[in-house]
Amino acid sequence: MVDIAIIGAGPYGLSIAAYLKARGLDYRIFGSPMSTWQTHMPKGMRLKSEGFASSLYDPDSTFTLAQYCHQEGFPYADLGLPVPLETFVSYGLEFQKRFVPEVENTRVVSLRQSSQGFQISIGEGEIVAARKVVAAVGLCYFKYVPPVLSKLGKEFVTHSSMHSTVDRFKGREVAVVGAGASALDLAALLHQAGAFVHIVARNPVVGFHNQGKVPRPLWERIRSPTTGLGPGWRSLFCTNAPLVFRHLPEQFRLDFVRKHLGPAPAWFVREQVVGKVPFILGVTITGASLQNGRVSLQLTDGAGGHRTLVTDHVIAATGYKVDLRRLTFLDSEVRAGIRCVDQTPVLSSDFESSVPGLYFVGASAANSFGPLLRFTFGARFTAHRLSKHFVAHSLASQ
Repeated sequence: MVDIAIIGAGPYGLSIAAYLKARGLDYRIFGSPMSTWQTHMPKGMRLKSEGFASSLYDPDSTFTLAQYCHQEGFPYADLGLPVPLETFVSYGLEFQKRFVPEVENTRVVSLRQSSQGFQISIGEGEIVAARKVVAAVGLCYFKYVPPVLSKLGKEFVTHSSMHSTVDRFKGREVAVVGAGASALDLAALLHQAGAFVHIVARNPVVGFHNQGKVPRPLWERIRSPTTGLGPGWRSLFCTNAPLVFRHLPEQFRLDFVRKHLGPAPAWFVREQVVGKVPFILGVTITGASLQNGRVSLQLTDGAGGHRTLVTDHVIAATGYKVDLRRLTFLDSEVRAGIRCVDQTPVLSSDFESSVPGLYFVGASAANSFGPLLRFTFGARFTAHRLSKHFVAHSLASQ
């Protein structure tokens, strides 16, 4: 019997574990460290989040990304210098070695309730008993491919998270669907790898982030404060008041999370795609079929005009949609006991779901606590809040 089990070893799971360890709490953590970042992000990409907002967290902040880069001699700046994916992954793995060396690199097969809490089946066939469980799973459970595309099969249509490398597309035609960071990052890398790329999106324009001045003038910082989610008063509210956000009307929260900080590629990708990759914008994919071993996309614009795009492969950079039904390790009875809104868990101020002892963090908690929980920057608030709650719970039970 372990008191707390953490499922997931990404930035949230590792930060929570580091806090629990510092507090002397009993836990086990399961998952492949930094797996989503290592295997589901394209090599060569750079993070959209600024350097100061891309750390993992221990209680005393003794090992930030800045400290790691200075230690290793890697270029670093709090603002204005994009962080390479490879640097972020190597930093995350070093954080794990220092603070959470006891990570069990195994897959959780099932989670079910028991008389004392929960039973967790892991890949080696072991059954772990836990009083409390923190689900800190990565986004890959929630990848979304529009139905019009998913029916064609993985040989012809894949999600952007399936491509850590793109070399196999050299000399082939590829349609990248989407107008966000994932879409434009992949389009740039595909173009560099020698693929013939089309960007297809519903948006009439691609809203690249603008490169801000560093340092930012005082008047600009007042008008649009710098935050870990980017500049702006709305983002400042999200980073500073997630507990207040939780008390806002439900529909307002759902709409806010969906609309605030929507798809937008980073400024540094613009020069890699504009003028080099054709954009087909303001269109909806109204049909998709296979013709002579290729994909035929039927596109309809806002005026009702039609055109057809034929390509070898389609990459759906269409994002992620949290849906607890996709967490296949959850026992059906556990899933049925979780109160949900829009297939996301309704959580207490301490991240606890309606199933006592079961907690959700990261993107799964965004509809409760706001967009902060969609970003690595939200791991500090989460780890601090959860560890404080578990300490209080432990003292109360003594």
